[in-house]
Amino acid sequence: MKNKLLLFCLILYNCNGDSDSVISESVWDIDKQGIPQFVSTNYIELDKIAQISKFRSSVGHDYSDAFEHCRSMKHYFKPFDDIVWSTVNIYSPIDGIITRIEQEIYGTKIEIESKQYPAFRFQLFHLTPDHEIKINDEVAAGEYVGKHASQDTYADISVIVNDPSKQGRFISWFDVVTNTLFEAYKDRGAISRNDFIISKELRDAYPLDCNNFGFNDPLEKWFNLNERLR
Repeated sequence: MKNKLLLFCLILYNCNGDSDSVISESVWDIDKQGIPQFVSTNYIELDKIAQISKFRSSVGHDYSDAFEHCRSMKHYFKPFDDIVWSTVNIYSPIDGIITRIEQEIYGTKIEIESKQYPAFRFQLFHLTPDHEIKINDEVAAGEYVGKHASQDTYADISVIVNDPSKQGRFISWFDVVTNTLFEAYKDRGAISRNDFIISKELRDAYPLDCNNFGFNDPLEKWFNLNERLR
């Protein structure tokens, strides 16, 4: 737990002393205020996506917060096999400011803080920017920021809420999208947002082994989208 809290200190509050990064002190209490559905722009070319991993699934690796343990609290977007994955466009899902930029094994991860709800930050993983992106840059919803980095890894996104405990809470991308935007997922076969979310109660009832993450999980990991429109 100590290491996990340190990780969140680095991700959420810039405890490494990087003075170039500006992170809002705004907080949002999910339990009291609920979760606003304010995102009206997809962050990725949805027509090129075949599968989306479920929130709290066993896809990938443990990506959990200080409130839950041993589960993937983000979404992976897997393109169709006949798509060259490095051609998939990535966009800013919100009007915001870039607060972090990190180099990964495959591509770059950027974090965008929402202008409308500064307590909400969006991490876009594994992208290849084709223009210079700097901390403190402002981006607009729908603004092109690059392409998915590699055929060797899925695209993924996480949403962090700066909660009153100052430890950070992960929520699902599907918690924050508008009903209008969710229609794009309904057009691809989804019925409800719950199609993409494993509840905390269900995940707790079927805990994962973090030493063998992803093995022997009886719960469905992916939602399979209908064939893309031609």
